[in-house]
Amino acid sequence: MPATTHTFRVEGMHCGSCSLLIDDALEDLPGVRSTQTALKQKRTTVELDLSQNSPQDVVKVIEELGYRASPLP
Repeated sequence: MPATTHTFRVEGMHCGSCSLLIDDALEDLPGVRSTQTALKQKRTTVELDLSQNSPQDVVKVIEELGYRASPLP
């Protein structure tokens, strides 16, 4: 299945290490082909194969790290 791009608002990041931590954790999620987290914009963009995981799985990974996340339209 082709990957689709999903963007999430992420609250609670305060430094560049937060962005790297989120990207590293999401890269371990099956179906994630790429991820880019922007600290200043408070968002992360994920290229995701929906046959392996859902946007809610992305939210769960981010929240398990201690941040708040929600899908953007």
